[in-house]
Parts: sequence; structure tokens; C-alpha cells
Amino acid sequence: MRESSKPSTAQCNCNLYTLFLLAEPKYVSCVRLSEILEELSHDSVNRFLLRERYTPKDLFDEVKGELILKGGTTSVDDSVVDKPYCDPSKTALVGYFWSGKHKRTVKGLNLITLYYTDIAGNSYPVNFRIYDKREHKTKNDYFIEMLCEIKTWGIEPDWVTGDSWYSSLANLKFLRNEEVGFLFGVAENRKVSLEPSKDIQVQMLTLSESGLVVYLKEFGWVKVFCQNFKNEARYYIMFLPELAALKLVTRETFKQVHDRHWQIESFHRVIKQVCNIERFQVRNEPAIRNHFFCALSAFSKLQTMRMEGLIDNLYQVSRQLFIPVIRQFILKNRSEPASA
Repeated sequence: MRESSKPSTAQCNCNLYTLFLLAEPKYVSCVRLSEILEELSHDSVNRFLLRERYTPKDLFDEVKGELILKGGTTSVDDSVVDKPYCDPSKTALVGYFWSGKHKRTVKGLNLITLYYTDIAGNSYPVNFRIYDKREHKTKNDYFIEMLCEIKTWGIEPDWVTGDSWYSSLANLKFLRNEEVGFLFGVAENRKVSLEPSKDIQVQMLTLSESGLVVYLKEFGWVKVFCQNFKNEARYYIMFLPELAALKLVTRETFKQVHDRHWQIESFHRVIKQVCNIERFQVRNEPAIRNHFFCALSAFSKLQTMRMEGLIDNLYQVSRQLFIPVIRQFILKNRSEPASA
């Protein structure tokens, strides 16, 4: 975290607001925090959200001491933070985005994250962007931009993973030039070939558990795997800089890398269900960006607590926090059963 050049006199700070996000079950607002901490005015909370300028590098600096920066897996994915009742003309960064959860375009903000899992299994978000249409960038542009940043910050992954949205030819060629292995989902109609000039769709391949090495159109040699989910089969391509090493990739290796990628799906659930990333009531861009930063910082705090054995899982704090209060309320207000 950035260090202040002089002692701050601000009554509200990142740590205070982050703890509020972890503790408040429903109503996240400046007024609500002021009600809880009676000596703190809602203006102080609002000034904090408008004043600070936290960056993705600040988040990385917060978690880098917990990670082995070389040899892990970097995963990319995006998630829509639902804001169905916000007016895009009055609330910054709100727009319309395709939601995998709703299977349709919805109103909200789009968070794009790089999530890193090291060789010891420790995992944290290490870079992020909030989609801003004024920058005229695509999610793929943000992805490459963030990858280049974490490289300068010292992260050297063995694998980069993502879903089919990020498996564009330009992205794959970029990663090949970086000489890093990758695993990406691909659309079932993606063209590959088993022999020259005979392209077929991925879904037409006969795949065994051990996968199949094929030539991806306009790219090169990859290994294709199929993973069956509840309602569909999904196809993935794996790449290594050395073809001989690629041919030796097993189903077990695919499963290990895929499982690491799945950590980012868990991350998305936790920041929404536990860290209150969706429950903000501010409209200005700086305030929204600072709220998002604190929500990601809240996730990182939970992850560190889990790694240190203070909690068993990332939901434990929110589930147990109010048990004493609920118990006391029930016991105090229960009435004796009516006699027959």
C-alpha cells in the first residue's frame, strides 16, 4: 500500500472502509458507516472516496509479499457488477455488458481482472481494470495492457489462462512471442486441421482423454482438450513454446492448469457475495473506483486470513459475524410455548 508522506488527519481511510465492506451485510453507503461509527460523519466517508486515487499497482503491492512471483498461473476474466437501477447518464462507468450469469446484456460495470496463482497454491488478484468506453479500448486491449504491467512488476508465470473471449489470434500470438504456455477456451466452431489444407471445426474432432495435437488456423500447433460440464461440452487449447513438450502434456496437466484458472470464478463470487462490490451508492468516478479497490482489498484480506489459518474458508467471516447477535435476539424475545 502507498505510504503517506505525512500523518493523515482524515477520519476515514482504506482500512476502515474495507472492514466496513466485510462486516456490513446489506446497506453499503456513507450514511450507513456514519450510523455504525457514531463519531464519523458521512461527509468524512464521502471525502475519502472522492479524495484517494488508488491504482492497480497499489493492490499488487499489497499482496506481492504473499506470492511466489515466478512459475505460477495468471488467469484473465471479466465480470459484470450488476447495477440495474442506475442511470448511465448520471453514474460513471455504468453501461450495458453481456453477462454470463444472466445470459443476456445487462446494465452495470465491467470488471476485468488478472488473478495469479503461485506454485504453492496461493492466489490473489494482481491487476484490474474497470471498463471505460471513453478509452476506446476492448477487453482484449486491457488484457494485454495488464499482462505487460505485471511483467514489469516482477510476475513471470509459466501459464496464462482465459475463456474463449480472450482466445483471439492476436492474444495467442502475443503470448507465443512472450514464450509462455497458455490454456484458453475456444468456440466449438474454431478451425483446426489434422493435415494440410483440410480445416475442420473443433467440435468435429474425435478427442480422447489425453487430448489431441492439431494445427490451429493461422497460429500453429496446439493441443485440444474437451471438458464436460453439466449442460455442455467446452473445448480448450493448450500451448507450449516447444512442440515436443506440448505433445507430452497429459490430461492431469490440463486438469491442474484448468483448476488454477477456476480460482478466478471463485474470486468473482466472493467479491459479490462477501465483499459488497455491487452495493455502492455513489455516482462519481473516483468514488466508484475507490470502492472497487477497497472491495478487492477486502478479498485479499480474507485470502490472507485463510492462508494463515485464521478462517477455514472465505465465507466464514460473513456467516459467523452475526451469530452472537442473532442468538441473543432469539433467546431474549422467545416466548414460552402455549399450554395445550
